[in-house]
Amino acid sequence: MGFPESLMTKDEDVQAHLHPHWITLVAATFWLVVISAATGAAIAFLPDGKAQGPLLIAVLVIAFVLLCWLTLKPWLIWRTSHYVFTNERVLIRRGILRHTGRDIALGRINDVGFVLTLLDRMVGAGTLTIESAGELGQERLVNVPHAEKVQQLLNHLIDEDSNARAQRGRGYPGRPLDGT
Repeated sequence: MGFPESLMTKDEDVQAHLHPHWITLVAATFWLVVISAATGAAIAFLPDGKAQGPLLIAVLVIAFVLLCWLTLKPWLIWRTSHYVFTNERVLIRRGILRHTGRDIALGRINDVGFVLTLLDRMVGAGTLTIESAGELGQERLVNVPHAEKVQQLLNHLIDEDSNARAQRGRGYPGRPLDGT
């Protein structure tokens, strides 16, 4: 499912549309391999006789539940998490069944920071923290691809937005240019 372009305003341009870094899917892939191997081994060692049918069903049901919980769920969370940076705002959308969203206007952002652990630096990910005016305050985006570059992009977008607002503020009818 792509990000709905209908959320954009007429003059809004998407500068970056990101999902969490692929590193978030490593554990899900690990569990896929482990559960598949364990299921294969369990099926191979099922006892012969009347109990084989019910035991086979039990093994398959348990494997299916574990695959859904440990593999499919993280993949769906990754796929339905969107970090969209535009020339007007930051849009954050998350959720599979329960969707949550937050839009932060560039003019309301007070600070943008990032944290890179050693592993983050090796894989090219990081945590981005956006601090904004308002009651919700901070938004932490974990496992952002190239978090340092995204922080620089966001700071650039904030500066451009601030300059554009300053330009629009000058020369309004009925308002002198000298600010008096």
